[in-house]
Amino acid sequence: MTAVSATAPPSLAPWLTHYPQNVDWNEAFVAKPVYALLDATVAKYPTKTATSFLGSTLSYGEIGRMADRAAKGLQAIGVTKGTKVGLFLPNCPTFIVYYYAILKAGGTVVNYNPLYTVEELAYQIRDSDTEIMVTLDLKLLFEKVEALLDKGALKRAVVGSFPALLPATKSILFKLFKGRELSRIAASPNAAQIVLESTLVDNDGKFSPVAVDPMEDIAVLQYTGGTTGTPKGAMLTHANLTINVQQSIAWTRNMTRTGAEKILGILPFFHVFAMSGIMNFGVAEAYEIIIMPRFVLDDTMKLIDKAKPTIMPGVPTIFGAIMNHKDAKKLDLSSLKICLSGGAPLPAEIKKGFEALTGAQVVEAYGLSETSPGATVNPLDGRAKAGSIGQPLPGTIISIREVGKPEQEVPLGQPGEICIKGPQVMKGYYKQPQETADTFVGDFFRTGDVGYMDPQGFIFIVDRIKDMIICSGFKVYPRHLEEKIYEHPAVEEVTVIGIKDQYRGEAPKAFIKLKAGQTATADDIRKHLETRLSKIEMPSEIEFRAELPKTMIGKLSKKELKAEEVAKLITA
Repeated sequence: MTAVSATAPPSLAPWLTHYPQNVDWNEAFVAKPVYALLDATVAKYPTKTATSFLGSTLSYGEIGRMADRAAKGLQAIGVTKGTKVGLFLPNCPTFIVYYYAILKAGGTVVNYNPLYTVEELAYQIRDSDTEIMVTLDLKLLFEKVEALLDKGALKRAVVGSFPALLPATKSILFKLFKGRELSRIAASPNAAQIVLESTLVDNDGKFSPVAVDPMEDIAVLQYTGGTTGTPKGAMLTHANLTINVQQSIAWTRNMTRTGAEKILGILPFFHVFAMSGIMNFGVAEAYEIIIMPRFVLDDTMKLIDKAKPTIMPGVPTIFGAIMNHKDAKKLDLSSLKICLSGGAPLPAEIKKGFEALTGAQVVEAYGLSETSPGATVNPLDGRAKAGSIGQPLPGTIISIREVGKPEQEVPLGQPGEICIKGPQVMKGYYKQPQETADTFVGDFFRTGDVGYMDPQGFIFIVDRIKDMIICSGFKVYPRHLEEKIYEHPAVEEVTVIGIKDQYRGEAPKAFIKLKAGQTATADDIRKHLETRLSKIEMPSEIEFRAELPKTMIGKLSKKELKAEEVAKLITA
């Protein structure tokens, strides 16, 4: 294990004189293997509930023993140092067990989106050099894995039982009434390439320890979302991930209780936000992780009412959906203390409304796959600023650089590209040295996001560089328009993109989902915006939709809408 001290901050570091009193920006952290997070909690809290999943619970001691047996089983089928092992799973205890087991066996975790097509999966397998995929016997998953085995894209698969994750009665009922949702693994023509989990873990758990250099060895290949091009594998070291957890613990230290909180896992673990902010953080702090296979609004609200989680990381659309639910005031949501919002800008109206409904504190944070992911977060001492992504985490330097001239820092208050330096910043992109070189300026990672820093070191995102709209030569930022549209009482969700405009070159177009039972016309929205936006910023088109496209974690997605607008031009 290696002690890592904070880098001396630049002269332009206003956050240092306005930092939360109980947080030390200069705190030294320890770089260690990721599986050490689990081992430490197992040793100290073996009987504490680790996971709650559809009525079934496991203690930390049980999770630890299962991970050890899986690690030995993985080594028996050829996993050695650096072997890439994929996780193709919904949120469930299996994900947690195999995540740490792969790392104990010396392998590297590659996270896969269960909603990806076979073609998308095949690309990521090739690009990452994944040799083994861990999945469940659910048809939705296994049929894709079987197709990958069929075409030779994948060498081997480990398949677990979904019914085995359920309480005994539920397991029997699932097999009786939902048996057709399960694949018959024994009948697979690729049976020779498949290892059943029950066989893999039939051992004493005494795996062979593998030497890990936390600063250099890659723990996870985390693929970027691909919203701005082909997905790339961010190489996250053991140090990147364990220090990011320590940074989060330092930030929340006086607001949470180790071993006493319940954290709600509704975001997918394969996504970097949940992997670090729910799973690794929850395990390190010995929290009970309340797991949902996927986000379903009604089920989520009933679960909060019944299971009483105290911490809930989420995305703005989830907080907005809960706030606007017809039963929001009938159910007891008051157990929530801290809600961490990330993945997308948090509209001020959603923050204010959710806090009024639940009494929880909703703080916006910011990060990327390339930063493990946490980089900034709002203080939990009551100084959070609406619209801000907060201040840099301990040991993290945020530098605002001139767009197009990343070597040049801009003055406080002036927008520029947000650049990040810190122990949580990735090693680079897997097998892509040029992409890696292009995304760094010196030691600073270039995020592609435009923002500014205020005199107290709070950062405000203006927008993504690639989302910026150039109207008649002027820069228009979709996020600003979205914030103003959200202020209309009938609006539940909004996305703004740039479309081709014969006169202005580009113009904003707003896609709006209205709240249930509410009505509004395009003229109503424009009238609402008249005193809030300049004429240049005013949307040229407003389109109402029953639903807006979202990513797997529930973040509003512009990619599909942009593709639709391009298709219209081609067919016009």
